[in-house]
Amino acid sequence: MRALSKAVVDVIWAAAEPLLPRTPDRHRLGCHRRRVCDRLCLRGIVIRLVTGCSWETAEMILDEAVSDTTLRTRRDEWAAAGVFGSLADEAIAAYDRIMGLRLGDVCVEGSIHKAPCGGPGTGKSPVDRSKTGWKWSLATDAAGTPVAWAADGANRHDTILFEPTVAEIARRGLHHDIDTVHLDRGYLGARVDRAADKLGITDIARPTKHRTADNDGPKPANAPLGLRWTVERTNSWLSNFGQLRRNTDRRPEHRTAQLALAVALLITAKLINHRNRWQPPPPPIH
Repeated sequence: MRALSKAVVDVIWAAAEPLLPRTPDRHRLGCHRRRVCDRLCLRGIVIRLVTGCSWETAEMILDEAVSDTTLRTRRDEWAAAGVFGSLADEAIAAYDRIMGLRLGDVCVEGSIHKAPCGGPGTGKSPVDRSKTGWKWSLATDAAGTPVAWAADGANRHDTILFEPTVAEIARRGLHHDIDTVHLDRGYLGARVDRAADKLGITDIARPTKHRTADNDGPKPANAPLGLRWTVERTNSWLSNFGQLRRNTDRRPEHRTAQLALAVALLITAKLINHRNRWQPPPPPIH
């Protein structure tokens, strides 16, 4: 997967290094092992996120240069310091500065996935025989670039997650540029309208709800997808991350941190593609 390429990991490391909490590498008795390199731990965290493997497998992939316990501890330290959320914020800001976010049309959609270990922030999945799962709600611009997200249990309705999703858009100061929000038929109700009105969003595009057809009558027409295909495509990209598709963490902050890191990896790969397209490497000299 592209997120494991050296070019992407190098950019993520360059952005993450100034954000990492500084821990002194010393012991008062001078008899401990030296602290494992932060960059190696970041690589292990990315490997687990992309492949969906266990921490022990990530340790073996890294030739046991770092233990699974150290990877967990470092993940907890960075999540508590807000490193992963800051990475996503910086990636979105960089994309807006270099390529420009197309916020005239914003699409919001949810995506349900497995969470077999349960824990807070999970619930019975309505699309997987009531097995334990989790859901994220994602907002993207017209080109499919993620700009905000929220997560909760799989049994949460999309209308409940709409408010925290658009609140994230407002936190980044992007809500003033929104003209139209595109939703599917599930986003009906006063809760959605109130959350949109609170941010000054007055134009909400969603397919009209057709009446159920009689047995002898014509079948109801399919709802047009419109611009919502962009957020569906981005949800598909995020579902390629193994640890998002089948999450084995038991704490909501860990799942949110993984989602933020996945967004940062996706946007970084898009920016690298843009650079390579307009600034290709020079041909070799023969």
